[in-house]
Amino acid sequence: MKKTIKDVNVSGKRVIVRCDFNVPLDEKGNITDDSRITASLPTIQYLVDKGAHILLLSHLGRPKGEADMKYSLLPVAQMLSGVFGSDFMFYSSPFVVDDEAKRVAAHLGPGQIMLLENVRFRWEETKNEPSFSRELAGLADIFVNDAFGSAHRAHCSTAGIAEYLPGVSGFLMEKELEFLGNTVENPKRPFLAIMGGAKVGDKIPVIENLLNKVDALIIGGGMAYTFLKAQGYEIGRSLLEEDMTNMALSMLSKAKVRGIRLLLPVDVWAAKEFSNDAEKICCAIDSIPPDYMGMDIGIKTVELFGKEIENAATIVWNGPMGVFEMPEFAKGTKAIAEKLAENEGTTVIGGGDSAAAVRQFGFAGKMTHISTGGGASMEFLEGKVLPGVAALMDR
Repeated sequence: MKKTIKDVNVSGKRVIVRCDFNVPLDEKGNITDDSRITASLPTIQYLVDKGAHILLLSHLGRPKGEADMKYSLLPVAQMLSGVFGSDFMFYSSPFVVDDEAKRVAAHLGPGQIMLLENVRFRWEETKNEPSFSRELAGLADIFVNDAFGSAHRAHCSTAGIAEYLPGVSGFLMEKELEFLGNTVENPKRPFLAIMGGAKVGDKIPVIENLLNKVDALIIGGGMAYTFLKAQGYEIGRSLLEEDMTNMALSMLSKAKVRGIRLLLPVDVWAAKEFSNDAEKICCAIDSIPPDYMGMDIGIKTVELFGKEIENAATIVWNGPMGVFEMPEFAKGTKAIAEKLAENEGTTVIGGGDSAAAVRQFGFAGKMTHISTGGGASMEFLEGKVLPGVAALMDR
């Protein structure tokens, strides 16, 4: 268990907070999903109320160690300014930390907030160079990591800074660790995991870890076709990772030996082209035409998966059931999201496309927890130690 901001005295202290403001922007630079920003507000507000002098850090996109203003945190600053008003300021420097930044930071008053520029404008950030970690640490007395979405990266602003300052978690980080940790380690049973998305290779470590913990496992999305092919089904032009078929068979065998119900699609919506307007048919998995590709789970599969969801007390979901970006092939993912919304147990969405899907379909408010970190939640579900978490002080 890691210490949180409630375990240390922050009143009157200079506190530097690593947030995850890596938000999507449209072509005009407008934020299209502000959920990561709003998720950080409880921690920031707590520090304001306690009279801390607050500095905020984040990255945005991949500027590759250069001051590319396309990735400036200005859009984030504009939103935060609307929340905190005159107590908030944005200091934009291509060097992130320079002499003026140090001067302004030193003169922040109690409850005042200063956002620094994108930490990835500095090449040292992603290399976890001690020199930049020391620069950042020199601005504050206490480090708060509230960026779960970046906790799987050993960067200066996520891990290196904690070598020079006492580090604790913010409320969002605490919530992520509590939900993901308790869900996997101490679940109410039956415990169901739902894995989707495109590639088996991306999910192998997660599946292998979950096979030691779950009562049932659903596999859908593009990755399901590799499992189907491994069992001898003809899958037409569906997505296939041929080099993963033996691994798929191994996982099927492990599930059987351990008495875990492993469910795969029994029918799919297939199309001739990778297009929303393509000709489509719903067919059983043993009758996918050679010139068609699977694009979504079918009607009977929705029913099969839905019954398993109804019986579960704890559910972790990561990865869509089909090409949900296309309305014609989003119905399977939407149906699964709706079933989770109706479930009265614990429902945890592992970030990424799954989180985007439940928000897109209007079910976000019905989920127990939606992770803000796709990659971080995946590595956490693998059982990995996250550098940004390991660097914090233990209770």
